[in-house]
Amino acid sequence: MDFLSLSPMQMDALREVGNVGAGNAATALSQMVQKAIDMKVPALGVVPFDQVADRMGGPESLVAGVYLRVEGKAPANLLFVLPIDSAKALVDMLMGLPTGTTEEIGEIQESALKEVGNILAGTYLNALSMFTQITFEQSVPALAMDMAAAIISVVLATIAEVGDHALLLSTEFVGESEAIEGSLFLIPEEGSLELILGSLGLA
Repeated sequence: MDFLSLSPMQMDALREVGNVGAGNAATALSQMVQKAIDMKVPALGVVPFDQVADRMGGPESLVAGVYLRVEGKAPANLLFVLPIDSAKALVDMLMGLPTGTTEEIGEIQESALKEVGNILAGTYLNALSMFTQITFEQSVPALAMDMAAAIISVVLATIAEVGDHALLLSTEFVGESEAIEGSLFLIPEEGSLELILGSLGLA
């Protein structure tokens, strides 16, 4: 199956999953922080696994990554990635602080980022489950701050057989004064992406 040439119908289905997930995540985040945060999915697609680090800003770029394991019929891994500066800006947005307030990511900030990763994973997986009828179960999120290539290596170490491609959902958080972009990667184990697209009636 050639994942790099998805049909318009496939892209529409994946886009709808992204839109439903983003809408539900925005609602959950807004309730969590008691103020309006909107979310958009400006781009999505399937990327070769060896290009994932490039899509994270380059192998040596410093990023914050929230990682969750996904169990079920289509096992996979979810990785939510932000450049470090964007992670700090997102913490400021969530805590109602002026942009630039957060200088270091400590325990409280780590907890906030993990919760964002948890909410994103839950809402996107629920949307995917609704469209595919596949049940997904997510693990407790873990957070790492390192170079993109190092974070990918850690994820790879947990996977028995990784597929050749990852599903990328660009994610944009829109607050009162700014927008912050991150990337959510669904990194399927071998055969899982075929199963997900097949369950969408798109294989």
